[in-house]
Amino acid sequence: MSRAIELAGTARRRTAPNPWVGCVVVAGLDGRPVTFEGATAPPGGPHAEVSALRAAAQAGAAPETLYSTLEPCAHHGRTPPCVDAIVAAGVGRVVVGVLDPDPQVAGRGVARLEQAGIEVVVGVGAEAVAEQLAPYLKHRRTGRPWVVLKLASTLDGRTAAPDGTSRWITGAAARADVHELRAHSDAVLVGAGTVRADDPELTVRTDRPPERQPLRVVLGAAPATARVQPAVELSGDLGGVLDELGRRGVLQVLVEGGAGVAHDFHRAGLVDRYVIYLAPALLGGDDGRPLFAGPGAPTMDQIWRGRLVSVERLGDDLRVEVAA
Repeated sequence: MSRAIELAGTARRRTAPNPWVGCVVVAGLDGRPVTFEGATAPPGGPHAEVSALRAAAQAGAAPETLYSTLEPCAHHGRTPPCVDAIVAAGVGRVVVGVLDPDPQVAGRGVARLEQAGIEVVVGVGAEAVAEQLAPYLKHRRTGRPWVVLKLASTLDGRTAAPDGTSRWITGAAARADVHELRAHSDAVLVGAGTVRADDPELTVRTDRPPERQPLRVVLGAAPATARVQPAVELSGDLGGVLDELGRRGVLQVLVEGGAGVAHDFHRAGLVDRYVIYLAPALLGGDDGRPLFAGPGAPTMDQIWRGRLVSVERLGDDLRVEVAA
């Protein structure tokens, strides 16, 4: 299952709105066990299970056990059901990381396999798989995307100087990591104020860009000449905004600012993961721009507390990831 999780990671940028899944098939070949691997192809291509089974068949191997990070599908979409391929291949045992909450699957895959006399084990590596597939799982359960709020600040919690200048608080390594965050997201969202002030492009600029750029979303109206164009312009209740993005197939949205937008998402309890880049710098006063623009918790009894996921050094900066 660990190897299947690794394989799923290689498909992360290419599968949305489908899940990124990894699969390992253990098969017998010439009296010895051999493994064959697969990962989800872009939409319309084979799923991970089918790819691994095809590799085994091409080698003339007899599949015995199949490991998949996600419950195999049992419905016709762009491709036939994976459970049909598993049954036809003569697999005797299937090991699954987590069940698929998609209403078209939701236990039907496991039931179909068991009806065919195949032993099914569910829950192996479940915690790691659930973390890896968190955006997909949330989308299928709620219809809304996984929300990542990105923030960058000095050690004294300032995102810009009093005159509004903010380039660059963090170093090159942290800024490159932001592009990786964008590459893993289906949409990048900012407020219209940020567009007017900074004129960001909000594209992924890396040595390994994704097959498609994330959808650019502006809360409010962006100038026609802004570099963010063409962009989707949305307004109103943030829950409604997330519902609309979910309908568009967005599994993960990266919220990049500004401080008012960050505050509104945070106060509404809509953030699933906070990624904060801390630079070893101090503005040294109380007149710089804060991380959040708006009222905070009125007392310590009402302070928001999350769960620390990771702390990583990127050049001279720190990347702190916090789960809601």
